[in-house]
Parts: sequence; C-alpha cells; structure tokens
Amino acid sequence: MKVLKKTLLLAAVGGSLFATSASAEQINLTWQMWTGSDADTKGWQHLADMVTAKYPDIKVTLTTTGWVDYWTRLPVLAASGQLADIVSMQSLRMPNFYSLLEPLNDRIEADKFDIGAFTPSIIGGMSVDKQLYGLPYDVGPWVVYYNQDALEAAGIPLPKPGWTLAEFTDAAKKLTKDGKYGFGITPQNYSVLASAWGDKYVNDAGELDLANPSAMGAADRVIGFAAKDKIAPLVPSSADVGTFIQGRFNSGNVAMYVDGPWSIIGMKDKAKFKIGLTTLPRDDAKELAAVTAGSGFGIATTSKNKDAAWKAIQVLTSPEALQYLAEQGRALPARTASQSSWYKVAAKDITNGGEALDYSLAHSVPYVITNNWAAVENLFNQYFPPAFGGSADAKQTMESIQSLAQQ
Repeated sequence: MKVLKKTLLLAAVGGSLFATSASAEQINLTWQMWTGSDADTKGWQHLADMVTAKYPDIKVTLTTTGWVDYWTRLPVLAASGQLADIVSMQSLRMPNFYSLLEPLNDRIEADKFDIGAFTPSIIGGMSVDKQLYGLPYDVGPWVVYYNQDALEAAGIPLPKPGWTLAEFTDAAKKLTKDGKYGFGITPQNYSVLASAWGDKYVNDAGELDLANPSAMGAADRVIGFAAKDKIAPLVPSSADVGTFIQGRFNSGNVAMYVDGPWSIIGMKDKAKFKIGLTTLPRDDAKELAAVTAGSGFGIATTSKNKDAAWKAIQVLTSPEALQYLAEQGRALPARTASQSSWYKVAAKDITNGGEALDYSLAHSVPYVITNNWAAVENLFNQYFPPAFGGSADAKQTMESIQSLAQQ
C-alpha cells in the first residue's frame, strides 16, 4: 500500500513538473504592423497564423495601426520599453530606426539562410553599414496608377511605359475638368519624381542639398502641377496626405496618382472603374530612373524571445507567405522567384501592370535618402502644401526646408 501511495505521489509530482515544463515551452510573441484596410489586416493575421502552424509552440499576437500612427508611436513605444518582439520596418525609415533592431548577419550565417533569394535592392534597403536588420517581404518601384475609364472617355491613349513628362502633363490637362483633376500630387512625391527625372537633392557626401539648381528645378515642376498648371488639387498640411489623395483617386475625383504595388489590395474593392498602371513620367531628354523601396520584419533588441522571433520572421517572409501576399495583391514579393505570382494573380485585372513594373524595375535606382529623412518628409508635408496654393515659390520652399532640416 505504501509503495502504491509513493508511486501515485511521484506520478502526481511528475505530472505537475511536466505540465509546468510544457507551459514554459509555449512562447508568446508580439508583432506590430501598419494596416490600411480590413483586407490588409486579415492578410497579416493569416501570416501570424502561419507561424503557429509551422511552430505550434509559438503564438504571434498581431497589433496594427494606420501608417501615419505607426511611425508616430514607434519611438514612443521604444522609449517606454514597449516594443513588440517583431517590429515591421520600411526600408526608407531603416536609417532612423535600425538601432531598435537586432542585427541579423550572424543568424543568417549560422543557419545558412539563403539571402540571395531576395531582390538585391531591397536587401540593401533593409541594411545599414552592410548589416541586415530585417527580412523583407516586398519590393516595388513607385508607378503611376490611372483611371482607365477616365482616359478612354477623354480620348487619351493609354500611357506606355517610358512615357515623357510632356506626354504626362498633356494627359493631365485634358483630364482636368468638371471639378475633377488629372493628377493627385503629395509633398512626399517630390523626391520620387525628382529621382525619376535625374535631379539630385542629396549631395555626394549624403547630405541634404535642396538649394542646388537641380533640386530647385524639380521642386518648381512639382509645385507647378498645382500652382501653375492647376492639374492637381490642393492638399492639407498633413502627414496623412497620401491617404487623402488615394481616397480622391478611388472616388474618381483624381485620374492619376503616384503609389506602389503594395496599394492594390485596398484599391480593388474601393475603385469602381478600370485601373491601369504605367511608369513615372521621365524627363523628356533622359531615361527613367525609378526608385524602389520595400518593407520587412526585424527583431526588437528588447525582445526576450529573439530565437523564436527569428523563426517567426523566416515564416513571415517564406515563399509560402509571400505567395499568399502576392495572390492577395498585398505585395510584390521580395523573393525574386515569387514575383511571377503577383503578376499572374494580383495584377491580372490591372491594365499593363506587369509591363509597368518590369520597365520600372529594369530602370530602377537606389532611393537616396538622408539619416534624418523622416524629419525631412515631415517638412515636405508642412511646406509644400502652401506652395501648391501659390503662397510660396520653389526657392522659398526649398530654402526653408533645407534650413530647418539642418537644425
């Protein structure tokens, strides 16, 4: 009897220890991500579930905010020690926030992770000083979205990849009538378009240089779309002006605007017209120089579960995950081998979508930015809108931004 009691006691203790051990093995990761629509959020949740499907002991809790709020809250979360284990990061903001993320080079080397499967330009965008801080999920050049129905109604031939600034401006003027505009311009389009035209706003030392003649010329063109040609509506001095213009495009009030392939998922359900893509307009005398960017996922330096987070971000950027995002229209995959899925599925209803992206990627250049680019873009958002309204010219606008950005 004593033996039986002792056996039962040991079994109970063993069972208790086993339960504790099993419970300890369950790892709960947090992941912070931006979102632009319910469909967007659903896609990210699907990826979070994919992590648990592959690693049942890892659960990923997703939290999302809008694009603008995400970047406003990120430094606040970091300062208060509340960063998620997995931090989503855009390549253009990597120079500002890479110190919040764990370097990945050693893990990549130890696991023999195939980084060569990704498009080289986005690996560069997610790196600082040759150290990779995030695995990318998408890559994409900025392009021009157009309302095909509006162009056809106006008798305008659908723009071909490589079209010129003169052709673009002529089309936008013909589309501007009856309270509708041919083009929607945002302050942050300045650097994208300046790059496309071959105009330099950063010097060879990597410093902001908005006062040089090339940069000034590009600003004069951009401001002139609204102030002089009247082909673009005025916009508020807001960090969320991109959403404002996108909304006007989706409603049919603006016939063309600049965006990336990442926006198709939210656009298909909102736009009630045929959508087409073409390249950014090039300088009439130069080849197109389209900039690309993308985003990915890093591991917070403050995470207590870095090994699990490393497993998770590999799943979030796996061929299966990127295939899913491509089919949803959410992203042109950062993995080169997965990009055909986006063309076949996400871009199948977009006129000339594949041609526009292929041409842009074939004529792409690195997106040149400074270490304080987030602050520079905030100044763009503040100073360009008054210039669009005619209260300041390109010289005044650029000199003001240059001066304040150096403080």
